[in-house]
Amino acid sequence: MADTASLQLSAVEIRDLREIAGTMIPADAALGVPGADDPAILADAVKSVGCDLALIREALAAISVKSDGVFADMDRDAREALIDAYCKMGGPAAAALGRLVASAYYRDDRVLIALGLEARAPFPKGHELEQGDWSLLDTVRKRAPFWRDDRAAAKE
Repeated sequence: MADTASLQLSAVEIRDLREIAGTMIPADAALGVPGADDPAILADAVKSVGCDLALIREALAAISVKSDGVFADMDRDAREALIDAYCKMGGPAAAALGRLVASAYYRDDRVLIALGLEARAPFPKGHELEQGDWSLLDTVRKRAPFWRDDRAAAKE
């Protein structure tokens, strides 16, 4: 039987994620929005880690090392500088961390309402999008297909 503890974040990793998420997206009382460290948003993020678990763990460990294990004790400016530098270095772990925090944050009803959006799924009603410049796709349309067309084989 597989060890399910290894398939989810530990309590220490969740604590670190809370501190990092709150630094990445702090609460703003003037706008009436919670920070990404809000319990509901954090719970959504933890639940959503999924196949990015290894990358999220790598990001949390790297930030812990860069902060000498005292990230939560650093002042806000130092934490922001550390997160900014880490995210700028790029890499899959930094991208996964940013994606996890931002996705959970923008799924929260309170955030959607503060942005003037309905707190609902985008479908089935959909959302109106401003039309863009479709000519930007001309290069893609003119490119020869690079995939195998299984429809021809299915007809045989």
